[in-house]
Amino acid sequence: MKPNMHYADLKDSYLFYHIAQKTKAYLDGHPGAHLYRMGIGDVSLPLCDAVIRALHEAVDDQADPGRFHGYMPECGAPFLRKAIADQYRSRGVMLEDDEVFVSSGASDELGDILDLFDRSATALIMEPAYPAYVDANVMAGRKIVHLPSGKENGFLPGPDDGSRADILYICSPNNPTGAVFGRDQLKRWVDFANENGSVILFDAAYEAFIEDPSLPHSIYEIEGADSCAIEICSLSKTAGFTGTRLGYTVIRKALVRNGMSLNDMWVRNRTTKTNGVSYIIQKGGAAVFTEEGRRQIMENIRFYKENAKILMEALDRIGLWYCGGKNAPYIWLKCPDGMGSWDFFDLLLHEIQVVGTPGEGFGKCGEGYFRFSTFGNREDTAEAARRLEKLLGHC
Repeated sequence: MKPNMHYADLKDSYLFYHIAQKTKAYLDGHPGAHLYRMGIGDVSLPLCDAVIRALHEAVDDQADPGRFHGYMPECGAPFLRKAIADQYRSRGVMLEDDEVFVSSGASDELGDILDLFDRSATALIMEPAYPAYVDANVMAGRKIVHLPSGKENGFLPGPDDGSRADILYICSPNNPTGAVFGRDQLKRWVDFANENGSVILFDAAYEAFIEDPSLPHSIYEIEGADSCAIEICSLSKTAGFTGTRLGYTVIRKALVRNGMSLNDMWVRNRTTKTNGVSYIIQKGGAAVFTEEGRRQIMENIRFYKENAKILMEALDRIGLWYCGGKNAPYIWLKCPDGMGSWDFFDLLLHEIQVVGTPGEGFGKCGEGYFRFSTFGNREDTAEAARRLEKLLGHC
């Protein structure tokens, strides 16, 4: 038996595994030390009351023969698909319910969705990039086109002749940089995709953090996107479902390539490869889209954005360049004094016990930059900001 030899082309260790190994080594040498973790973007607030109540009600349903649910529809429960579509419709995006597909989370879907594309398809990935974009395509043996971005364009690159590829990854608000594409910038990418027959994979996992009314929450707010884009969303950061696992994908019926409807293809894929998401989890997810649920999750998001404000104010006083934070849960900063990103990681870990994410782990364009997550608790965030300012006040 010959294994998939493309796995040999992957980097030796996944970014966050390498961070975990370094922090473990530090704690082994410093028993009892407290680390201020602003690296991996896991939430710290619990699920909101509306969701918890819905989860309990769903568990009770499973104990009642008259309300019990077995296998769920593979593409999602009708009540949740409608709730999600209604959310889009409230923003002027006229989705049909069956253009929404319920998933177990954006990370799973970003890997699974590649089933829709031939292995000969090329993938364009804007760097710095979420590492799973690259790794999923390496595993599939695809050619990857790396599109660099940097401080000079606000980490928001536009298409050019070198951008031609079959699959175009766009993450907005971006992980890791926190940068958000404006309408005109997205329109350029939509026009480019339609002209070249490409498909945009639009990762909108952090759309709920956008507060600027001029910025789009969905690629489908852009004219022409119906025929060239797939949108992948998550309730992990929106509603704290990191440990509960729920997301959704939108594929418009207008998206057709070589005479094949990608919506129909995804229905066939899901009915072949999944048995649907748990009824209990979907009931909890539906509560997110109620008036009460929306109000409560926005309270949590405001908490995380206050964390971002605390960090940004400290960076302003230090004098370091950064982007993100305002419309995203990540802050992307320039390392001081020309330091490399892993050197800066080691400095913060060993000198002030603050853990972030080295930019190099997100691609070559990330070298010399560093990411902070704002999902931690308030006390740790405030103390980490104080320590950063004390350590780097000379910058």
